[in-house]
Amino acid sequence: MPSPLLRPGPVMDLRDPPRFTAAAVQAAPVYLDTAATIGKAVSLIAEAARNGASLVVFPEVFVPGYPYWNWTMNPVQGSPWYERLYRCSVDIPGPEVDRLREAARRHGIVLVIGVNERGRHSLGVLYNALVVIGSDGRVLGVHRKLVPTWAEKLTWTGGDASTLRVHDTPLGPLGALACGENTNTLARYALLAQGELIHAATYVALPVAPADYDMSEAIAVRTAAHSFEGKVFSVVSCSALSAQVVDAIAGSDTEIRELMTRPGSALSGIFGPDGRPVCDPLVDEEGIVYGEIDLARCIQPKQMHDITGHYNRFDLFRLHVDNRPQTPLTFACDPGLPPASPADDHEEKA
Repeated sequence: MPSPLLRPGPVMDLRDPPRFTAAAVQAAPVYLDTAATIGKAVSLIAEAARNGASLVVFPEVFVPGYPYWNWTMNPVQGSPWYERLYRCSVDIPGPEVDRLREAARRHGIVLVIGVNERGRHSLGVLYNALVVIGSDGRVLGVHRKLVPTWAEKLTWTGGDASTLRVHDTPLGPLGALACGENTNTLARYALLAQGELIHAATYVALPVAPADYDMSEAIAVRTAAHSFEGKVFSVVSCSALSAQVVDAIAGSDTEIRELMTRPGSALSGIFGPDGRPVCDPLVDEEGIVYGEIDLARCIQPKQMHDITGHYNRFDLFRLHVDNRPQTPLTFACDPGLPPASPADDHEEKA
């Protein structure tokens, strides 16, 4: 039975597509401090709303931070850090999400925010999750990152396609993917084929990537590609690196400190259906980027290339998505019933 927090939003009026201001937050969490990070998020939501934003997007796993130790330590060294992250992660539903729901409701904004989510079925399981909250404070959906990237496999369990959904909001159909998922062509297409017009792409500042990898450039390329291919607007939000995060991970190691402070590790901005940014992106520094989204701009480009419509060959290509929840156990009968015992069986026969 679905959570009472989950419900579909209103359907967009196709005759008069919405026009609104979106905000992409580029900020660092109060590292591994859940309550303080939620407080910072609530404050940034209020700031964005005061500046006219109707949609606010936060970075990947903003609450309470990203496991950078996976890139700088071996698994044995990083294991105590994993437990620390698990202990300060969030439950959905739970009190931390309730604070975010109330902030979204109070300010009348649609909110997308990344969290570390504890799995309820197994002590120690963590998911990289994106929470989508409507302007009425209801949770519209929770997307769990399908495939943790590279070193992230030491921290997160992969999600499933039951969360690969587009949500009807007053602003228009909205989908969301986390970081490397934005390079997954089939995942992106699955959102586009469900009618996505607003794409929330969340990232973390990643200076620990190989030396020839420019994270800010990679984010811009991925975002422009999805916007252009799908003729959609993309709001991309990336975390920033604070001195607190660097100090926590690097300590006295000068090599790691130099690595974690290299420039070009973060980019946030808003891109239009032509693949071009609608505002100047923000690189590395903390702040909020604002841009105007006019969904009517998605109409005419579709006449040229509509990859979910006339510019495809559905008689030749098919995408099959298994959107059933993947569970560790399936019961053949009602799991709420107590198992029969030999004594019960004897009493029935008697």
